Formats: sequence, structure tokens, C-alpha cells
Amino acid sequence: MPFVRKFYMADTHFGHAAILRSQATTRPFDTVEQMDAAIIERVNDRVEKEDILFILGDFAFSRDGAYLQHVFHALRGRKALILGNHDIDNRGGIKKGIASLPWDIPPVMAMETKDGPQGSRVWLSHYAHRSWPAQHYGAYHFYGHSHGALPHIGRSRDVGIDVVDMDFGPRTFADLVEGME
Repeated sequence: MPFVRKFYMADTHFGHAAILRSQATTRPFDTVEQMDAAIIERVNDRVEKEDILFILGDFAFSRDGAYLQHVFHALRGRKALILGNHDIDNRGGIKKGIASLPWDIPPVMAMETKDGPQGSRVWLSHYAHRSWPAQHYGAYHFYGHSHGALPHIGRSRDVGIDVVDMDFGPRTFADLVEGME
């Protein structure tokens, strides 16, 4: 079995045409199909079949179950979803189309993983936190939701695909923590 790597990204918004207007400066695509294809291409350029792809919320906006299945299966890697505001319904339940996907790790609101050569603790959430577990012991925090509007602070950073250094695809822990305190 090849070495398994972990990748992180947020805010793919598959099937979300309106985001092309609301985030026009960071999503320079003419159509949602172009955006979705570009994201899938970037994921598949970086991620191998056995790698773990952590998606930190807002996976898709589409309610078309067949389209969600298509996008999900077009992405390489073993997928884990940290739930975002567009992944849940107004009652707090996971949207049916998203819940029906064969996630390798069941979707959760937040989770911790370890990554990097030292086994650093990494707190994953769709939302930015002012503090997070083990923050004072060197833990990192990756989040989405803000579409690059919140600056990276200390060991906390936005991993949304529309943040400039993300280039519409996932990044490894080493990529994301380079230059952090």
C-alpha cells in the first residue's frame, strides 16, 4: 500500500451558480460547470486514490442527487466531510443528498486529526475559532466559511479553495503550515 497523505480544503460549493456572483473576484469562472470541473481537476492533480481528502464544509449546493454522486465519485481520495452551513438543512440535519454519499469517515461538525512529521494536532471545522483544543500546546486549526475574508492568525488558517494560495484545490499540512508561527 502506498504512503497515505492527508489533504485539506473547504468551500467547494459544487453546483452553486450564485457563488460566481457573490465571490466574483475569487471565482473567475463563467459557469458553474467550469468551476466544478476546475476544482475536480485540481483535486485529481494532487490527490491519489488512497489519500484522505478532508473537505471542511460546504461541499455542494446542488440538490440533484445524481449530480452530487457524479461530483463525489469524480474526486480522487478517501473523503471525509466536516459539515458546513450549506451541508445541513434548517433543522440541523445533514441534507439528504450529502448524507447518502459514501463518505470514508461519517460527516461531523468538527474533528481533530494528527498530521506532519511530529504528529501535530490539527482541529478541523468549517468555522474559524478564536481558540481550539490544544491551541496553547502547538495545535493547528484549519477552517473555511470565510472565503478568504478572515486573515490567517498564528496557527489558524482558512483552507477555502478560493483563498489565493489554495489555487482551487486541496493542500497538504506541510503546504498549509509553511510560514506559520
